[in-house]
Amino acid sequence: MARILYVHPENPQARLLKQASEAIIQGQLIVYPSDSGYAIAWAMDNIQAPKIVAKLKHIDEHHHYSIICQSISQVNDFALIDNVAFRLIKNHVPGPYTFILPATRRVPKKLQHQKRKSIGVRIPQHNVVQALLQELGEPFMSSSLELPDVEMYEMDSQDIDDRIGHALAYIIDSGYTPIEPSTVVELLDDGPQIIRAGKGVIDFV
Repeated sequence: MARILYVHPENPQARLLKQASEAIIQGQLIVYPSDSGYAIAWAMDNIQAPKIVAKLKHIDEHHHYSIICQSISQVNDFALIDNVAFRLIKNHVPGPYTFILPATRRVPKKLQHQKRKSIGVRIPQHNVVQALLQELGEPFMSSSLELPDVEMYEMDSQDIDDRIGHALAYIIDSGYTPIEPSTVVELLDDGPQIIRAGKGVIDFV
């Protein structure tokens, strides 16, 4: 089973996040709290992780996931951002938004949407996520924690451990983690398009 790390929501303990970041680097999965609920994290170069996540969530293994970044400058390494997209993103991050952007050549093809050559990116507004990114020193891949036939609103870290702890190294618990999906905004050819209305306020279309 996974080890549960009880982390302070405002002042996350560096020694605990170091353990979680080392697990990611070593090719393991962790669950962490974000501004849109619990999510699964793994390293960008972990080619086996998407298959494991797909199996846990009962979804297609070619499902597209998001890159979690600490800043817009990090996003620039993985996505092409024009002036319109930059202004929109700058005005809404950090926050509960996922932006679909054209992928750069640095993004492995397996992580891109195969038809549109795009990638989802997030800059969450959550102290634990920001501290984890700082400790890790690079972005990581992520998928929201949605399990089949499970009422996620009632799940806590112990419930998560009971169900999928066998596939995880750590579960970061920073207290109550409300689940409300991020707002997904496509920023490709036709200007901002709302793919999913979620927690992020829509004030730009």
